[in-house]
Amino acid sequence: MNSWTKILIWAAVIGAIFAYLWWQGQIRRLADYCRETLDELKKCSWPTWDELKGSTTVIAISIGLLGVFVYAVDQIFFAIFFKL
Repeated sequence: MNSWTKILIWAAVIGAIFAYLWWQGQIRRLADYCRETLDELKKCSWPTWDELKGSTTVIAISIGLLGVFVYAVDQIFFAIFFKL
């Protein structure tokens, strides 16, 4: 089978799936969902650049502190269970 035959078979399969979904009304539902999602996103209040930088800093510091805490607890448990 040459490559053009494979491409045509896949195009037919994808076309049949698309036709079936169109017939079931799924394509219109997907379009409605996307439109409603865009409408909801327009209602959101987006952070300013300074708020975004501040939140990112807080998250980075929190991740660092959590990593140090997990490392410390791991070392303590390792010392208790494997060094005794």
